[in-house]
Amino acid sequence: MFLRHLSIKFLSPISRRLSDSAVVLEAKTGTYANAFKKFEDLNKPTSEESEPFVSLLKNSKFIDLGDPEGKVVTGKIFHTVDDDLYIDFGWKFHCVCPRPIKNASNYVRGTKVRLRIKELELSTKFLGFEKDLTLLEADCQLLGLVQERSK
Repeated sequence: MFLRHLSIKFLSPISRRLSDSAVVLEAKTGTYANAFKKFEDLNKPTSEESEPFVSLLKNSKFIDLGDPEGKVVTGKIFHTVDDDLYIDFGWKFHCVCPRPIKNASNYVRGTKVRLRIKELELSTKFLGFEKDLTLLEADCQLLGLVQERSK
């Protein structure tokens, strides 16, 4: 009886502390374990039917454009250096166009402009090389500002 009373008296606080620490350990699992649980479902297939890549490519705006040479597109000036305008128009490379003399103050960073595409990638073969070397730019002609139509 004495042993049972002793075990109840001393072991109950120990077991209570052990159970409390187990709860604390479950709550304080490592950050990796928490991240793993959070993103565990990403690799599971979804029940929604997703379009195959072929149909996504076929319906994309880039394929719909056809041959880009001579097409008029909209771009946005993202950088200016002196009278050079760096314009992003959504393709692999940006283009660099000279700032026009007429209304030069309107061509600032963030302005939308119209461009005519000449070539999507400027590349050339240098003497002694068999492969093309790209200049990391497209060749476009600046047509003017995009006129925002009001309703």
